[in-house]
Amino acid sequence: MSTTVRGPAVAGRFYPANPERLRADIESYLISDKKTRAIAGMVPHAGYMYSGKVAGAIFSRLEIPDRCIVLGPNHTGRGHPLAIMKEGAWRTPLGELSIDSDLAENLMREFPALSEDSGAHRSEHSIEVEIPFLQVCRPDVKFVPIAIGTGQLALLEQLGQSLAEVLKKSKDPALIIASSDMNHYEDDATTRVKDRKAIDKILALDAPGLYETVMNESISMCGFGPAVAMLTAARRLGAHKAELIQYATSADVSGDPSLTVGYAGIIVR
Repeated sequence: MSTTVRGPAVAGRFYPANPERLRADIESYLISDKKTRAIAGMVPHAGYMYSGKVAGAIFSRLEIPDRCIVLGPNHTGRGHPLAIMKEGAWRTPLGELSIDSDLAENLMREFPALSEDSGAHRSEHSIEVEIPFLQVCRPDVKFVPIAIGTGQLALLEQLGQSLAEVLKKSKDPALIIASSDMNHYEDDATTRVKDRKAIDKILALDAPGLYETVMNESISMCGFGPAVAMLTAARRLGAHKAELIQYATSADVSGDPSLTVGYAGIIVR
């Protein structure tokens, strides 16, 4: 059995490296006592000062089961385009979170295009920034990380279909989390208009429509791949509703509307 531990790559930059400060920050973002049993959720992954409140609004609403699958975009371009880790743990300043090896193995059997590749995850932040939220909200949770570096619709849909097939066969529930920021580095008004178009497709549970909208409208949504896979899986698992819990842009924090990034928190059930 591997004892691989993936250490934090962005502690001290995207979120505090001090464990007491990190826990206090996360707890300040967890604003809701109302819990929702969901199939999936979409949360942002920017620095906590920008997107922490949106992420917290989602994590505080989610009823988190024993297992989670976290899908994130591969910003670095390193490693396999469909990279999974099936053993070990991820460490943050709050401690270690274990990988669900059984679930990872089942996913790899169902969808052989997944490749075990820790290198694709080593410097990537999109999944890492979600881990402290899981550690605070459900300390005993196990998870499976999948870094997605492909934009091919067919592969994304096949991944989503495979996620659904594995979870249908499982006795235990699992939550699918898609990690994504929205439009990048345009003025605030443009970002909000573009993001609304993408959000409308997500709320309609329309995975192909989201893909087409992102492509046709030149929306620089970094995690559209994880979102397409998540929506595909959610539909096959019986999802009937998606709800936008919170939306913001970086301008809400920086006060600078000239160059912004959008953040959306969505629950799918």
